[in-house]
Amino acid sequence: MKQYNNQIQCALRFPEFQEVGKWEAKRLGDIFVRIRDKNIENNKNVLTISAQYGLVNQFEYFNKNVAASDVTNYYLIKKGDFAYNKSRSQGYPFGAIKPLTLYDKGVVSTLYICFRLKDESEYDATFFQYYFETGIINSQISEIAQEGARNHGLLNISAEDFFNILLFVPPLAEQQKIAQSMIELDKLIKANSKKLELLKVYKTGLMQQIFPCI
Repeated sequence: MKQYNNQIQCALRFPEFQEVGKWEAKRLGDIFVRIRDKNIENNKNVLTISAQYGLVNQFEYFNKNVAASDVTNYYLIKKGDFAYNKSRSQGYPFGAIKPLTLYDKGVVSTLYICFRLKDESEYDATFFQYYFETGIINSQISEIAQEGARNHGLLNISAEDFFNILLFVPPLAEQQKIAQSMIELDKLIKANSKKLELLKVYKTGLMQQIFPCI
């Protein structure tokens, strides 16, 4: 893997953090702990990763159950936990990392790498949700992952290598500021998307009234 400096300066920062210092390099395993809790409670909320919605109920997403009939060997995760799906998919050439936000609990296949923050007083989960969404760690994954010929797009990346990936992290206050800004932008995008859909409906109705029927 390439060598990285232990600090990095971002091109754009909020004014109040300009003099705080550079972002520090941390191993993913320094920030997160791996989850390998088995589903001994036999939770039936089988999850899969959706690019748009994150971790979603498998039946709702596929309209069918593609999990094994016995899911007691699956990993049990809780709201706020992250899961890494090593399968290539559209928009995610090196797999997707998503947090569980829609349910209190759920289970995923052991093909996923699951993890949660070690210390919420030092790190902000929402910051890392957006961090992973940028695909900024893809270059590191590409150096350590190989696609198995028989794995149908499943990347061959070990948990050990995954937790050695470097993340560049600012202080907690800056993490929270960035996370809140991204949340507000998402709200704005959602609000304007609704306006766009209403305008499309209005346009369709207007066209039907203006142009003659035959």
